[in-house]
Amino acid sequence: MPKRILTGTVVSDKTEKTVVVKVERKVKHPLYGKIIRRSKKYHAHDEQNAYRPGEVVRIEEIRPMSKLKTWRVIDRVVAGKGTAIEADLSETA
Repeated sequence: MPKRILTGTVVSDKTEKTVVVKVERKVKHPLYGKIIRRSKKYHAHDEQNAYRPGEVVRIEEIRPMSKLKTWRVIDRVVAGKGTAIEADLSETA
């Protein structure tokens, strides 16, 4: 059986070697047809404590490591808000 891979945002890194990742999905309301957001939080293993809140990461399903942890962080998709981005300020006439 293949491992599931999800993409979500890190919301907490308070615990040692663990991050909490919020995964959002969009579903259609069964009666009204409006698209609504549903979210779920997963505890994922982070060996080096490398991920911070606000970063978008990919997680994969693994064997249970503890009561709550059954996911592991694979890699970073997008850096968090604290990263600097170089701006191109040259004017074009």
